Amino acid sequence: MPKTLPIALLCLCFVASAQPAHAAEDLCPRPSPGSTVTGPTDLRSRNGVLKVELTAHNAKQSDGTTRYCFVDENGSESPTLRVSPGDLVILTLKNDLTVLTSGAAMAHRHAHEDAAKNGNSCTSELMTRGSTNLHFHGLTIPPLCHQDDVLHTSIQPGDAPFEYRFRIPENEPPGLYWYHPHIHGFTKEQVLGGASGAIIVEGIERADKAVAGLPERVLIIRDQDLLNPNAPPSKSEPIVPKMLFDRDGDAANTGTGFGKPAKDLSINFVPVPYPDYRPAVIEMKPEEQQLWRVVNASGITYLNLQVLFDRTPQKLGLVAMDGVPLNANGLPADFVDWQTHLGVPPGARVEFIVKGPPAGISGLLVTKTVDTGAGGENDPNRTIATITASNDAPEPPSKLAASPQPLPPSQMPWLGSVAPVRTRRLYFSEKLLDPNDPNSATEFYLTVEGQAPVQFDPKSGIPNIIAKQGTVEDWIIENRSSELHTFHIHQLHFMLIDFHGKPANEPFLRDTVNVPYYNGRALEYPSVRLRMDFRDPNTVGDFLYHCHLLEHEDGGMMGLIRVEP
Repeated sequence: MPKTLPIALLCLCFVASAQPAHAAEDLCPRPSPGSTVTGPTDLRSRNGVLKVELTAHNAKQSDGTTRYCFVDENGSESPTLRVSPGDLVILTLKNDLTVLTSGAAMAHRHAHEDAAKNGNSCTSELMTRGSTNLHFHGLTIPPLCHQDDVLHTSIQPGDAPFEYRFRIPENEPPGLYWYHPHIHGFTKEQVLGGASGAIIVEGIERADKAVAGLPERVLIIRDQDLLNPNAPPSKSEPIVPKMLFDRDGDAANTGTGFGKPAKDLSINFVPVPYPDYRPAVIEMKPEEQQLWRVVNASGITYLNLQVLFDRTPQKLGLVAMDGVPLNANGLPADFVDWQTHLGVPPGARVEFIVKGPPAGISGLLVTKTVDTGAGGENDPNRTIATITASNDAPEPPSKLAASPQPLPPSQMPWLGSVAPVRTRRLYFSEKLLDPNDPNSATEFYLTVEGQAPVQFDPKSGIPNIIAKQGTVEDWIIENRSSELHTFHIHQLHFMLIDFHGKPANEPFLRDTVNVPYYNGRALEYPSVRLRMDFRDPNTVGDFLYHCHLLEHEDGGMMGLIRVEP
């Protein structure tokens, strides 16, 4: 195992209902800065079935921003969905989003009316600011309507509640997954607004007994538009270069580790706003061990997580990434990979053992700066939460079984030992609409070598790649741009074989990985080699691969793969 994991890991056709401003703001309530972190509400399956009713809301705030949220029938925001392999999930989603009519909206009125008359959200394909749907990120469920299709499924305001009905595969790895909207062109807006939640496939203690009996804590780190965009950096920071802004209004990478971030962060909705970064509070019993299950549900922000006691980095016991235990390849049943920091790209998840500080010692959860390249956003050093040790600290509501029955070994050969049937090459690239204006809009591409770079068109239906179920392929993905990109593919996991041309020594699986940026001087473009696993029958169908920086995804940095039976 490596000693350090790489970090270079339109509008709507209806009028909103009139309601008082304070009532609108209350639809998606959020804690105040400095609040104590509490876990999301757990919704657990019973007798093999999980039934959930969610409603998508949005709420315009007095500062001009818009919050988004999924609320269950009991009023809980972004509940954690807890399931076991083999469980049936029946989830109904009601779209209660509101957008004021504009002149441009009228152009889409007939399309919306036709979809409403059709009454079929599976084929509406209407992607607008008021549309929504769900993607079950990381789960190996079929890319079909009512399961995990985001190409055609689009739920409109006023539609009847839409039913998702799917079964968690019996061989789904136990671990952390998540759900979020995936409406092309508007995903970033909804995810930045907070529309996301965790999914846990139970049984990680059956895969790795090192976590047996531990209290577990679900932490969802999201980003959002800056609460104080015009504030100067904190006086406690060193002097940094004058802030630069890219064409989207995000703070450009300063390369210093300080300065104005592109976005604020929150942890379980407790905001940690720039410039003072007043931290949230995590309470633990002194020196208590817990399993922290962390989702980076950010739209564009990379995380580089570290726990500090009196400024000293603490060991974090990594046991799973992207929902898959690290020992899925046959490593010891109590395997733990101890690290002092964990790179977590947007969309990725990490699950690790953390030990609380001793009594009288203050701890910090921080994210260290991430070098996103000259063209990337600024992700500086900042505190996310203080960790306080107290004998009176409440226990997390969920605890793993102390004496679990071990999981049976996988019946499939380990992915790293399977020979690929072919190797494909893809590359990230960008183009300014006006090459003479560095602040002009950018087009984003994810291109298969040999094809012309084009922005993704969700209505084309023509796959960029055709693969066969039952096979394994190697994909070499280059980055020909000056900013860090994050590759993600739906429906399956992959193994990182080479990173920047060197063997990665990562015998575990991911569904999200960073591809380093091009500095303009190297003789070769940075790249990763990934072993893609199409052996599962649930991968049959049409689905997506893309950059998980959501403004890039919305801007066309995406491709369509068809896996044939």
